[in-house]
Amino acid sequence: TFNLTTRIFNLKSHSTTFIGTLEELWARLKCSHPAHKRIADEPPLLRSELFSASQMEQHGKTLAAAHTLSAGRPLEQLLARLGENEGILLNVRELMSEAIKESRRITPAEEWLLDNFYLIEEQIRTAKRHLSKGYSKGLPCLKNGPSTGLPRVYDIALEMIAHGDGLVDPESLDRFIAAYQTVTELMLGELWAIPIMLRLALIENLRRAAVRIAAGRTARNHADYWADQLIETAEQNPNELIMVIADMARSKPPMVGSFVAELTRRLQGQGPALTLPLTWIEQQLSGSSLTIELLVQSEALQQAEDQISISNSIGSLRFLGATDWRKFVETMSVVEQTLCEDPADVYGRMDFATRDSYRHIVERIANSSPLSENEVARVAIRLAGEGEGKVTSDNRANHVGFYLIDKGLTQLEGLAGARLSFSEGIRKVIHRFPLFFYLGMIGVLTAIFTGYLLAEAHSGGLRGRWMWIIGIISLLSVSQLAIALANWLTTRLVAPRPLPRMDFSKGIPSESATLIVVPTMITSSESIDHLMEALEVRFLANRDRNLRFGLLTDFRDADEEILPDDGPLLVLARQRIEELNEKYRTSKNDTFFLFHRPRRFNPQDQIWMGYERKRGKLAELNSFLRGGSRECFSLIVGNTEGLEKAKYIITLDTDTQLPRDAAWQLVGAMAHPLNRPQYDEKKQRVCAGYGILQ
Repeated sequence: TFNLTTRIFNLKSHSTTFIGTLEELWARLKCSHPAHKRIADEPPLLRSELFSASQMEQHGKTLAAAHTLSAGRPLEQLLARLGENEGILLNVRELMSEAIKESRRITPAEEWLLDNFYLIEEQIRTAKRHLSKGYSKGLPCLKNGPSTGLPRVYDIALEMIAHGDGLVDPESLDRFIAAYQTVTELMLGELWAIPIMLRLALIENLRRAAVRIAAGRTARNHADYWADQLIETAEQNPNELIMVIADMARSKPPMVGSFVAELTRRLQGQGPALTLPLTWIEQQLSGSSLTIELLVQSEALQQAEDQISISNSIGSLRFLGATDWRKFVETMSVVEQTLCEDPADVYGRMDFATRDSYRHIVERIANSSPLSENEVARVAIRLAGEGEGKVTSDNRANHVGFYLIDKGLTQLEGLAGARLSFSEGIRKVIHRFPLFFYLGMIGVLTAIFTGYLLAEAHSGGLRGRWMWIIGIISLLSVSQLAIALANWLTTRLVAPRPLPRMDFSKGIPSESATLIVVPTMITSSESIDHLMEALEVRFLANRDRNLRFGLLTDFRDADEEILPDDGPLLVLARQRIEELNEKYRTSKNDTFFLFHRPRRFNPQDQIWMGYERKRGKLAELNSFLRGGSRECFSLIVGNTEGLEKAKYIITLDTDTQLPRDAAWQLVGAMAHPLNRPQYDEKKQRVCAGYGILQ
């Protein structure tokens, strides 16, 4: 290390502006924030002994054993540190940009930094977006060591960067984290924090490298200045060369590798006269047992190291942006591994959002109980195992989700010893007695407002029947206000809960085969073309071997049962459906269908129409799929063999699209054990789950 302090020189007019700008930028770089005074005391890079993947694995175990957690919360230092690093990096970029404007030669490390600075800025913005104020408060912090008071996961990221020279590769990261957890389990929040902490550590490493690059840039700029003076004087006025060398000596230039290497490069081979300043430099270095050759070699080695560190850090930032961290967290999470032991064998087949919601419940309970996250998950699995056989027709009670997001949650919280906050207690009461809460709130608000108005009327002197009249009028008036307030409070206190869903992204299973139908009316040949085109678009966005598509049609109302253009329209509709089946045929089974109903006479309205319109169409289609007669349809196009195995029907309006992959998500929600309808024979209704989802 060396002192980076620079000295202001009385330079000739043609170079004063540029050197002055460099001096000013370097002063800003060092002094723009009080915290930057720590820079001189820090290592130039986050660099330790380089480890292979197997060595990183062993280091993970050693680090886990060395970490001691503090009972307090982490200090809020990371966001401020990110801001400091951003400011320094911007100043260094400005310093290098000035050098390019003056046609100065830049090093490979400087070129890497400038070419990829857009990526650094993008990653800083990403870090700021995710690193909200108070982000670290929920993370365990370290009690001792260099990262005392900082989140444990941040120290893990620093170690990963230091022992990889800024390079983060998937294999080393996975083995490092997995080995760490063989000694100490990481919380879910810490696993999710790994990418943001790696970003912070990489930005910190780039900042340290940038500071060293800036120091070298300042020294090389001084060397360029004196080289220009010496060469110009040697060419135009050789007798004054000794005076210029004396001026350079009095300025006490930094005898560091970057200065010596650049000055030597500029002066060598320029003639015998310019060997004198090089001789003077040799004499200056001899007192430190150094030579020009040694400093040149050292500078070349340092530039190579800087280039590798910069390129590794830039490549790692790209890796962070391209990695699927959801897969990483699930692979590394011990909670995930425990929940995958679900006795119903459902958890592993759910989509990511549903699995993540389960893990969030585990995390919330662990935060309010003496148990760890994995212990809470283990209790839930045990309850699910004991719940097997409690129900007759499905596996609700032996699915772990029953105790995380359904009726078994209260039992799990009790066994875990969770202490609910006041707001959580209120929400549980609301969910348990929703109607009582809603109507009770309206009644209480109405009583309060009416009582206030009656008190005002009484104090104004009203008595007797006038009080009754005022009371009735007030009751009717303020009840509307009470309802509005109750609705507003309900939306504030009760958040929507997404339904759990199976993951059918790789294909809907045959036991969940689905028919997608569009109840509509055939009115003209143009409408048929439009209906067929829309049906084809829905199919292309949701192609699956267990999805079928159909039109469920009627003719428009008429005064007669059959109109002259009915026949040609049906022929055209049949032709279009058959063309679609041939165009996309992959097996003997048809994918597209037409279910058309005849008009029936409505004696009440004295008109011929489709029976009960849309509701009638759907009811008769359901009856047909359940083995009923097909007489309700005058025309069915498509081979209906195997169609009776369809378990679900998705019905769309004529103008309703079916976005890409929406079908499997809808089917996945209906197929989840907690959403499957349970029919109560005594109550004659669905008592759990859903028969219809909209």
